[in-house]
Amino acid sequence: MKQLFIPFLLLCFGFGNSALVLAATEPSVSANTASVPCPKLLQHTMLRLQDEKPQALCQYAGQVVLVVNTASFCGFTSQYKGLEALHAKYKDRGLVVLGFPSNDFSQEPESNAKIADFCDNTFGVKFPMFTKTSVRGADAIPLFKQLTEQTGTAPKWNFYKYLISRDGKTVKSYGSMTGPQDKGFVSEVEKLLAAKDSR
Repeated sequence: MKQLFIPFLLLCFGFGNSALVLAATEPSVSANTASVPCPKLLQHTMLRLQDEKPQALCQYAGQVVLVVNTASFCGFTSQYKGLEALHAKYKDRGLVVLGFPSNDFSQEPESNAKIADFCDNTFGVKFPMFTKTSVRGADAIPLFKQLTEQTGTAPKWNFYKYLISRDGKTVKSYGSMTGPQDKGFVSEVEKLLAAKDSR
């Protein structure tokens, strides 16, 4: 069978674009996900932040996925702590947080190695992180172009959030001001976790 492709913080300032773009490639399917159709949104292979090894996003098929563009020097950077807490609390129920560092707003100038060290040592981030990339405009990676098209909104700042249902058919976007512990946001996470996969 052919696989389907697929508290309030100070605002940070700065604009710009990063030039590093990761190409999407045909994802490999592991034994753990071979029986779960991969939504088109997840049909990409990205490079892991810590070692730049390719990771097929299809490994997260069947889970509720939270995609976040991140930065190390932003007034919202402390959201890393909340994102990790959210991931730890709900991962056994099927939530995965995916972090995508970006310098599109000129607040992530560091190398991938320094970003990885910062996330680990400062916030104890354990959720999957990927190499620095572009998340908006013509240089955006295919995943973020799809998210922008599906929701009608590109990231307006760092720590913009896209919450994707288990089947990849429903995507909701949340601005930087919506923190990981926001009651309405958490309620939506729990709702998607409780929903059955419609595929």
